[in-house]
Amino acid sequence: MTEQPTLAVGLMSGTSLDGMDAALVRLQGPTQATLLGFVTRPYAPEERAQIRSALNGAPPSTLARLHVQLAEWAADAVQSVLWSTGVPASDLSLIAFPGQTIWHEPPVVSWQLGEPAILAERFGVRVVSGFRARDVAAGGQGAPLVPMADVLLFASVDTPRILLNLGGMANLTYVERRALDDGVLAFDTGPGVALIDATARLVDAAASYDRDGEIAARGRVNQEILAELLADPFFAAPPPKSTGRERFGDDYAAALYRRRPGPDAVATAVELTAQTVAAAIGRWTPAGVEVVASGGGCHHPGLMAALARQLERQGKHPLRRFDELFFPGDAKEAVAFALLGYLTLHGQPGNVPAATGAGGPRVLGAVTPA
Repeated sequence: MTEQPTLAVGLMSGTSLDGMDAALVRLQGPTQATLLGFVTRPYAPEERAQIRSALNGAPPSTLARLHVQLAEWAADAVQSVLWSTGVPASDLSLIAFPGQTIWHEPPVVSWQLGEPAILAERFGVRVVSGFRARDVAAGGQGAPLVPMADVLLFASVDTPRILLNLGGMANLTYVERRALDDGVLAFDTGPGVALIDATARLVDAAASYDRDGEIAARGRVNQEILAELLADPFFAAPPPKSTGRERFGDDYAAALYRRRPGPDAVATAVELTAQTVAAAIGRWTPAGVEVVASGGGCHHPGLMAALARQLERQGKHPLRRFDELFFPGDAKEAVAFALLGYLTLHGQPGNVPAATGAGGPRVLGAVTPA
C-alpha cells in the first residue's frame, strides 16, 4: 500500500547568518522529496547584529528575547512559503525547526535558540525541534545532520558521490550509493563562507558579505599567513569532527585581518576554505569521485574557481553544482530538516553515526504538539 504524501516545512538558519530559510516539501516516504516552494526571510542588519551579540556572550535577558524572536522570524518564513504556494497551514503535517546554533562544543553541548511553541501556536501544526541534543547525549558531535538526507535523497543510485555544503562552515558527505549507509563518511572540513564574509565586513562595514567575490578579487593571498592557518590541528584531525563560529568566527577573522588588513585578508580566507575543503576530500575519499556543491559559497566566483583548481590537484574530482541535479542548492538544508522531522514523527533515526560519532542510530528531536 502506497504511503500518503506528507507536507512539511523545513527551516534553517545557519552559521552564515544571512536569513531564515523555509522549504515546503512533499515527502512520499523517506526517499522521495519534492520541493514545492522555497523562501528566505533575510535578516535585517540589526537582527543579524542581535544574533552576533548572542554568539559573542550576550547577557541572559538578550538570549531569552532572541529565543522568542528567532521563532517569530521563523514564523514569518513559514507564512511566506505558504503564501507563495497557496498551501494552507491546515494541510501541513509538521514544521521542522532546528533553531539557531549559539554554542557548539561537542561532546559537551550543542545549544540552539528558537521557541517551537510559537510556531505550533501560530500554525496549529506539530513542530519538531532540538535535533542535535540527542546525538550529543549519545556521544556524537550533534553535526553534521544533513548526511541522512544525502544518503536517502541526494546520493547517486549507481556511483559514489561527495555532497559538499559550503555554508558558514563547510562539510561533506561521501556516499557509496543512495539509501546505503555502509561506508558513509561525513564531517566538517572547517570554515566556509563565515570567515570570508567576516573579513569582508572588516574591509567594508556596510557589507554583510563578499557579494560576487568582489572584495576577494581585489586582494592577493598571503602565502605565509595561509601556511600558518593551515597548520591548525583541526584540519589534520580525523573524522568524525565538527566546528562552528566558536573556532572560525569573528575573532578568528579579526586576528587574520590584523595581520593583513584589506582585501588581502578576504582573498586569504577564500584560499583557506578552498584548500581545506579540497585537502579533506583528497585525504579521506577516493580519487575521481564527483563533488556536488551547495550552499552560499556557490555564489562566490573566487571560491568556486579556487576550489575547482584545488580539487583537480587533489585527485581530479569533477565539481558540479547541486542545482544541476536537483533543485536550487540554497534550499537543500531546509529540505534536509523537513526529512529529519518526518523521520522523527515516524520513529526513525535521523543521525548517521559514522558522521557524528554517536554511539548508534537515534531518533532525534522533541515534538511540540499542534
